[in-house]
Amino acid sequence: MEEEFRRVAGIILGAPLTRRTRRELLYCLFGGLAGVAGFVVTLMLLTSGFTVSASVIGTVVGLLLITVGLRVSRRLGSLHRRLLRRFLGDPVEAPPRFEPGTGALGRLDRRLRDRAAWRGVWYSLIKLPVAGVQLYAITLTIFGLVDITYPVDWLLFRNHSAGTRLSPMVAIVPFPFGGAFQISSWLGTYLAAFLGALCVISAAWLARGINAADHALVRSLLAPTSMAERVSELERTRTLAVEDSAAALRRVERDLHDGAQMRLAALAMNLGMAREKLDDDDDATVRELIDAAHRNAVDALSDLRDLARGIHPPVLDNGLASALDSLAASSAIPASVTASIGQRPAPAIETIAYFCAAELIANATKHSFANQITINISTERAGVLRLDVSDDGIGGADVTRGSGLSGLVQRVSTVDGRVDVSSPSGGPTVVTVVLPMKA
Repeated sequence: MEEEFRRVAGIILGAPLTRRTRRELLYCLFGGLAGVAGFVVTLMLLTSGFTVSASVIGTVVGLLLITVGLRVSRRLGSLHRRLLRRFLGDPVEAPPRFEPGTGALGRLDRRLRDRAAWRGVWYSLIKLPVAGVQLYAITLTIFGLVDITYPVDWLLFRNHSAGTRLSPMVAIVPFPFGGAFQISSWLGTYLAAFLGALCVISAAWLARGINAADHALVRSLLAPTSMAERVSELERTRTLAVEDSAAALRRVERDLHDGAQMRLAALAMNLGMAREKLDDDDDATVRELIDAAHRNAVDALSDLRDLARGIHPPVLDNGLASALDSLAASSAIPASVTASIGQRPAPAIETIAYFCAAELIANATKHSFANQITINISTERAGVLRLDVSDDGIGGADVTRGSGLSGLVQRVSTVDGRVDVSSPSGGPTVVTVVLPMKA
């Protein structure tokens, strides 16, 4: 019994010295500040928006403020998820990416019906008391650490000769441990140090408790917990998959009809004419027709190879790393590949990753004016494949401009992947494609 008591007491008293407590307090600091700022910004934007939109004249301005507030709530939700992952090591899945409608009214309608954004608003409002407790834990820690140093401070700065009159030291112990009290002797500093240690221990456990509550809030409000939302996302990705497959079949049909089929038809005509000319004595004409037929045959074979390569590159049979090396070798801009792949991804995922890299290299070649392209493919963690393609060009790539990047986003989303683009003006451009290992 005594040993168990010592063990429990050691856990309670030793909590402030652990690495976990340091991470919990850092999360309290940054999460609390972000919570207060998010509450103020969200409340101001939405209150102003609803107030202004109540009048006929200010409806447009009010709706604009509300949509800005909803966009900000999504960004704040992303910030809180990153803080939780950074300091407490607990990743929370992000809700589905917002998909704007077509036209101004379509975008406004989608934004106002964005469930993830409204849940972010609720989180920002509920976060205020949670942030208050988190910042109170930081306050307890700071004042507690200061009070613990009072015995040493007295010896360093108050150790004067007898008869010297000095103003008393003031120790601040936050509620509920007391308040401010004066210390007139060295022995009194030990009371301040004891109360300071009590504050630090209490702050450590308070931080753990309030962060657990905040973690529950993040999971319930900032993660895709709505079944209807998940079903909607699955329907969207399924639709994109069907559309992508249909578009691929249309491209195959068009390429066969306009390319290989026409060349093979010309080959048949030329060979037929050559056969008819065999009865003549003009060998030069026969030779010319046969040469034309040969050229058409070679061109047709080349077209068929390109078509087959577009459906499934044969180089992928040797693995994704080898395929990317081949792709980099054929790049007009010097490209280097770094591969760190453990378990081999599914064939569909390898194909998507290959075509993403090919499209990104083509984009860089056309638009970036870069001198170097870097490709990095790795299994970032279990079940996730990460492709990074960067260049040192002029930057300015934007998914929303209808470029090839938007097509990549659609293709990757069919397997619940994502594309992140960082391309400030002046460069560099870094495009990250995250895919599951299995489709």
